[in-house]
Amino acid sequence: MDSRESREGDSIRRRRECLSCARRFTSYERVEEVPLVIVKKDGRREPFERQKLMKGLLLACQKRPVSLARIEDLVTDIHARLMERSEREIRSREMGELVMDELKGMDQVAYVRFASVYRDFKDLPDFVKALEGLMHKETAPGWATAPAPAPSPTPDPAGPRLQPLFPPETLEAPRLKGRRK
Repeated sequence: MDSRESREGDSIRRRRECLSCARRFTSYERVEEVPLVIVKKDGRREPFERQKLMKGLLLACQKRPVSLARIEDLVTDIHARLMERSEREIRSREMGELVMDELKGMDQVAYVRFASVYRDFKDLPDFVKALEGLMHKETAPGWATAPAPAPSPTPDPAGPRLQPLFPPETLEAPRLKGRRK
């Protein structure tokens, strides 16, 4: 009698009538999809969860200038890429690398945050290696470079001094002004 596509576009609603008893009924037709399965490092298999990926990206992009719409688009794009594959089992490593490739172009800090959790950095040298990898990419389009320091008017006779990345902490505790009541 009548066929319509659902509002979401994921099913077709059909209104039918039985030829023998003349009763009317509605049926829904949906495309059957084989779900994506993520194969974890330890061999466990979990169904792909869009919300889990979204949560990880939101944490990586927290307090960064990345809009929610951009993160949602990234999740949709990654899901679409995975759905295009013929195999339905995707290794978590492949998906993580795909996410990191996209984040690297979107926001460097979010990339390092995601990579630190995904690659399970154990100590500072692992973290520094990831940062060095980013530093070598700074000439790529879209990557910001730090401005060169202005030359000093009087050169230091001892030569240029290197600034430590993490300055040593002072041994004295800061003194509080005033009296404690």
